[in-house]
Amino acid sequence: MTGPANRAIAPIGAGTHWAVGGPPPAGATEVRAPAGVIAYEPADMTITVGAATTFDEVDGILAEHGQECALDPRSRAATIGGILACGLSGVRRLRHGPVRDHVLEVRFETGDGRMVKGGGPTVKNVTGYDLPRLFVGSLGTIGVLHQATLRCRPRFAGARWFTASDASGAYRPSARLWDGDRETVLFEGVPADIEVQGRGLQPAAAAPALPEGEHRGRISVAPGRVVACARALAADVRWCAELGIGTIHVAADSAPALLSARTAAHAHGGWMLREAGGPTDDDGYGIPLPNAPVMRRIKEAFDPAGNLNPGRLPLGTS
Repeated sequence: MTGPANRAIAPIGAGTHWAVGGPPPAGATEVRAPAGVIAYEPADMTITVGAATTFDEVDGILAEHGQECALDPRSRAATIGGILACGLSGVRRLRHGPVRDHVLEVRFETGDGRMVKGGGPTVKNVTGYDLPRLFVGSLGTIGVLHQATLRCRPRFAGARWFTASDASGAYRPSARLWDGDRETVLFEGVPADIEVQGRGLQPAAAAPALPEGEHRGRISVAPGRVVACARALAADVRWCAELGIGTIHVAADSAPALLSARTAAHAHGGWMLREAGGPTDDDGYGIPLPNAPVMRRIKEAFDPAGNLNPGRLPLGTS
C-alpha cells in the first residue's frame, strides 16, 4: 500500500485536515485506508474501524447504543485516521481528555512496508510500547493507518451551554471557552444536575463558533499563561481560548497576521501549530520542536527511506 521506494507518499482521508502543520509534499502519491466498522462491542465500550471511516458514521453507530467517542473534530466528515494523525483535540478536552486518551489500538503500515500493531483492544492492555499515542499527531510521517480501536463511553443524557463573565467556580464543566470578555461553558449530565450547575449563569443558544479564516492556527501554552497570551494577540487576529487547557484557536485574513500570533505564542513560552494558510515558507510552529532529535530517530526507524509525508514535520537535518 505504501507504494514504490524513494517516492513521496501522502495518506489521505476526507481532506478536512489537509493543511494542518503544512500541506503534504507536492506530487506525492496519495494512498487511502479501508473504511467501515470492523468490530463493535457495546458491553466492552470499544469499537474498531477502518481508518477512512468518517467520524459522523462512527458517532451515529455509537449513539444507537447510548455511547460516544469524544473526538469532536471541527468537521463531522473527518475520517478517524485524519483525526488521529493530526491529533487535534476537541473543545470538550477539559472533561473528556485529549485525542490520544481515546485510542486503544492502531494497525498501520510503515514506510518500508511492514505492518505494525500497537496497543490492544481492551482498556486494561498496558503491555509493550505505547504506539497508539505515538501515532497520534504524527501527521502521517511514520505510517499509513489502516485501522484503529477506540475507547467509548456512555453518552450524557443532556448538554447545555451557558455564558458568564467568570465561570471559574463552575463544577466540572466539559468546556470553558473565553473570547476576552465572557466565558461560554458547557455542562453535560442529567438534565436536573445541569440546571443546578447553571444557576446564576445565562443560558446560551448554542456553542460559540471557533474563529474562521483563510489563515488559522492553534496556540499551545501553559494553562496559566492563556489569558496573557490571548491579550497579547494583535487586533487583526480573531481568537477563542480554552481555559484550563492552554489552547488558543486563532484565525486571520493574512499570513503576516497569523505569523504575529506565532510570535506571541513564542513570547509566552508556547508554540503554534498551523491549521490552514500561513506563510508558505514557514513551518507553522512557534518554536523549533524541542523533541526534534527524538522524533527524527522515530521517523528513521519507521520510515527509513523518508517516503511518508517528507517535510510535514519540521525536524530539520541536525
